[in-house]
Amino acid sequence: MIHKIAVLTSGGDAPGMNAAVRAVIRAGLVAKKEMYVIYDGFRGLLEGNIKQVNKDFTQDIINRGGTIIRSARLKEFLEVEAQKKAAEILKDFGIDALVGIGGDGTYRGLAALAKQGVRVVGIPATIDNDVGSTDKTIGFATALNTICECVDKLKDTSSSHQRCSLIEVMGRHCGDLALFSALAEGAEGVICVEHPLDEESLFKRLRKMKDEKKDHAIIIVSENLLDINELAKKVEKETGFTTRTEVLGRLQRGGSPVAEDRILAARFSAHAIELLVDNKVKSGRIVGMKHSVIVDYDIEEAIQMKHETASGLPELIEMLQ
Repeated sequence: MIHKIAVLTSGGDAPGMNAAVRAVIRAGLVAKKEMYVIYDGFRGLLEGNIKQVNKDFTQDIINRGGTIIRSARLKEFLEVEAQKKAAEILKDFGIDALVGIGGDGTYRGLAALAKQGVRVVGIPATIDNDVGSTDKTIGFATALNTICECVDKLKDTSSSHQRCSLIEVMGRHCGDLALFSALAEGAEGVICVEHPLDEESLFKRLRKMKDEKKDHAIIIVSENLLDINELAKKVEKETGFTTRTEVLGRLQRGGSPVAEDRILAARFSAHAIELLVDNKVKSGRIVGMKHSVIVDYDIEEAIQMKHETASGLPELIEMLQ
């Protein structure tokens, strides 16, 4: 039987992580378990930066962005010796189970601990929404709203100066942030993994807009796909649009989580604790949502699952331009 449960956040921070930490702790306390937090992710675990907490710890954090127990990336955790040491530290503290909140990197760390005999449950939290075992991740909705707020403001100045704006958003190898923000903003174009750059089609569309006296254009671009400054030069040369670039960067990670992310965090966390209390976790499980239903998978299975972006988005964006 599980008596002591710890929670950590790992990888890139995401709005709603604090809401998840809060829900994990409160659900655990209701189940009469001793609850612990691990500061600074897997690095803090190796350093023994572990503290027992009560309900007071969770006061007034549901609306805070970032993660109050902090996060860190730790390449050394790929080494088996580090994994064994982490498992021993948990054992020394008498901790029976670990809840990890994060993305794929967090899952791999949890899977390694599961192989060392630690009972683990993962909760998906990443603004990229790139986790295959869930339709939604904590933080995505807030990041999307942040992007839309920024693009709304950029539209004002883009229109005032009759510019084409190339706006780079985060997302790594997943185009969800680019696709959904382009659809929400009525962008004139989107460039992402699922919708690669077709220069001639883009230039043709922008030239047509210029001929029709349209005063500005917005193009959403996923990060790390191309050099947007070089693309901006080409756009100016080929279309006549004065072109500017904007990289939204890490401000997409910050801010108070929207209601959707807070609710998602609560549902995921309650299910994670339920799995542990009901003794359904023999090694490792990952919590997720499929078709609006909360589900869970074996951790090794979850890691192998590939994210699927909602079909038809590029075509819908094209149709509505």
